[in-house]
Amino acid sequence: MGEDPTFWVAMVPLLILGAALYTRHFSSNYIFDEQEALLANPYVNGKSLGFFDAIHRDFWGLPADRSVGSYRPLPNFVWRGVWDVQRSITQLVGRVTHNTAPAVMQPFLYHWLNVLMHAANGAMLVVLVFALTKKRGTAWLAGVIFVSAAVLTEAVCGVVGIADVMGGMGAALALLALRFPMWGMPLGVFGAVLFGLFSKESALVCVPMVPFAALVLAPLTHPERPRRALRALLALVGSVAAFVLYVELRKKWFQSPMPSELQTALPDGAGLAQKGMRAFMVWFHQAPLPKDPLNNPLVDADTPHRIAGAMRVFWRGLVQVVFPKQLSGDYSFPQEPAPQSLYEPENVLGAVAMVGMPIASVVLWIRAMLAERSARRRLATSNGAAGLFEQLPAQAMLISVGLLWVVVSYFPHSNIPVLLPTVRAERFWYFPVIGSSLALAAAFAWMWKRSQRWWDGAPVIALFALFLVFQGTRARMHALDYKDDLVFWDATRKAVPRSAKAHLNYSVMWGARGRLDIRLEENQIAVDLAPQWPMAHIYLGDTLCRMHRTDEAWPHYAKGFELAPGDPNLIALALQCLWDESAVEKHHDELMEMSDKHPGSWLAYLAVDTLRNGKDHSPPGVDPKYRPRGYNEGPKE
Repeated sequence: MGEDPTFWVAMVPLLILGAALYTRHFSSNYIFDEQEALLANPYVNGKSLGFFDAIHRDFWGLPADRSVGSYRPLPNFVWRGVWDVQRSITQLVGRVTHNTAPAVMQPFLYHWLNVLMHAANGAMLVVLVFALTKKRGTAWLAGVIFVSAAVLTEAVCGVVGIADVMGGMGAALALLALRFPMWGMPLGVFGAVLFGLFSKESALVCVPMVPFAALVLAPLTHPERPRRALRALLALVGSVAAFVLYVELRKKWFQSPMPSELQTALPDGAGLAQKGMRAFMVWFHQAPLPKDPLNNPLVDADTPHRIAGAMRVFWRGLVQVVFPKQLSGDYSFPQEPAPQSLYEPENVLGAVAMVGMPIASVVLWIRAMLAERSARRRLATSNGAAGLFEQLPAQAMLISVGLLWVVVSYFPHSNIPVLLPTVRAERFWYFPVIGSSLALAAAFAWMWKRSQRWWDGAPVIALFALFLVFQGTRARMHALDYKDDLVFWDATRKAVPRSAKAHLNYSVMWGARGRLDIRLEENQIAVDLAPQWPMAHIYLGDTLCRMHRTDEAWPHYAKGFELAPGDPNLIALALQCLWDESAVEKHHDELMEMSDKHPGSWLAYLAVDTLRNGKDHSPPGVDPKYRPRGYNEGPKE
C-alpha cells in the first residue's frame, strides 16, 4: 500500500479478501431461490428463448403478464452468456475426449461472479475516496470496510445477489463520474445510472443521491472551480435522463399490467400533490408485486403500524451494518411480525435514526461549506488551490454524503413508500453500505487523527482492527452456511427460530434425503408457527402420506385445500401422493364436496379430473402437465 491506489492496485488485495470471506464450497448446490433464477429460468437455460430476449423477460425469465416486478435484464445477459460459454467449452472438450456427457449448470461459477464484482466495487470506492481525500489510509479503509461488510454476505454468496452487486456497481461508477470535466460528467452519470437501473430497479436511489454527492463533494473533485450548484444540476440532468430512458424502454420492451390500486379513481377532492403522485406512479408502474402475509406481515397492518414495523426493521438492519452478531437468509412470519405498539423501543430508535441521519448530514455539509469558505479566504493571497485542498474538511463531506446515502438508498426497501414481497432481507443493504462505508472510513480516519496524542492513535487502530476482524469473522461464518441447501436452512432456522418458512424448508431438505422423521418434526413446527399457511399444511400432509399414514395426512390436506383452492402446485402435490397411496377414492366424497364449494378453482378442476381420468394419464394420477417440478429440476418442456 505504499503507492497511490489505482483500480488494479486496489482490486488484487480486495479480491483476495473477498474470496477469503465469501467463497462457497465448490460442490455447493442450489440454495433458496437459485433454482428459480438459474435452473428453472427459461431465458438463462436457453432452451426456448434467444439471447436478446432478456429485454422482454423479468429476472426469473417470466413474461410481463406473469412477472412479480423484477425487471433486471443485465444480470440475465451475464448469466446467459456464462452458460453459453460453459456449454460451448463442454461440447468442445467432449468432441476432443469423445465424452458425450451434457453440460451441467452449477451455481458455484455464478456465485463467484458476485465475489469478483463485489471486489471491483470495493476497488472503485478506494479510487473514489483517494481522489477525494488524497489519503491512502482513508481510501483503503473505505474499500476494506465495504468488501468485508458481513451484512452483505447474502448478496455476495447468493447467486441472485448479482442484481444488487451490479446495481451497486452502477452507483459506484456514477460517483466516480463526478470527477470528470464539466462537459463529460453528466454523460458519465447518465451511463452509470442507466447501467445500475437495468441491473436492479433499486438504483433509482442514484437519481437524488448522485446530484447531492456532486453538490457536497464538488470542492474535493474540482477544488479550483467547484461550481457546486452547476455540477449538481448537471448530475441531476444525467441521472434523471437515465431514469426516464429506463422507464420508457422498460415500458416498451416489457409491458407490465397496471396494478389494481392504480386503476382505482382518486377520491373526490384529491389534492394537486396526490394527483401528481398518481400520475407519476401510473407512468412509472411496474408489474404488480405479490403480497403475501407470510413473507411480509406488514401487508395486513394499518399505515401507522406498517411504518412502525418498517422503522424497527430499519434499526435492526442498521445495527447489523456495524455489529452483525446474527445474520440470516430469511425473516419470514412470524419472525418479523407487525408491532403491537407504535412506540416499541426499536421502532422509536429506527425513526430517530431515519430522521436524525439526514439532519446530521445537512449540518455537516453546512459546517463543511463554512470551513471551506474560511480556508479560501485565508489562502486567497497565498499558495492557492494546492494549499486549499489540504485544508478542506474532506472527512466531514464524506460523512455527510454517507449518512444521507444510507437513509435514502434504504428507503425504497423500507415498506413505507410501497409494500414489498419481503419484510426484511440483508441484500437490501447493498446500496446503503456504500454510504456507510464512506462514513465509517472517514469517521475512523478522523478518530485516528484526533487520537494521535495518545500512544500514536493505538486505541483507534485497535478499535478498527476489532471491527474488521468481527466483520470478517461473521461474514466467513455466514458464508459457510452456503455449503449446501441443508446447511443453509439449518443455520437459518437457528438464526430465526420463529420463521415458519425456515423450518419448512429445512424439513424439505431432509425429506429429499429420505429422513421423513426429521421432516415430520420440522414440518409440524412450521404449522404451529403459521397455522393459516396452506403450504405448511399440505407439506405436513405430504410427509405423513409418504410415510404411508394417509388417514393422518388427510386433515392437513383438507385444511390446505380450504386455505388455497387456487394453488395448482400444492393441490397437485397432495392429490398425486394420495393417488400413489391408493387413497384418492377413499376421499371421493370430500373432494367432490370441496370442488362444489370452490367452483372454477384449481381444486375443483384437478380433483375432478384426477378422480375421473387419473387412470388414463401417463403416468397415472394427476395430469402430468400440472404436477409440480421436483427439487433441483429445470422447467418442464
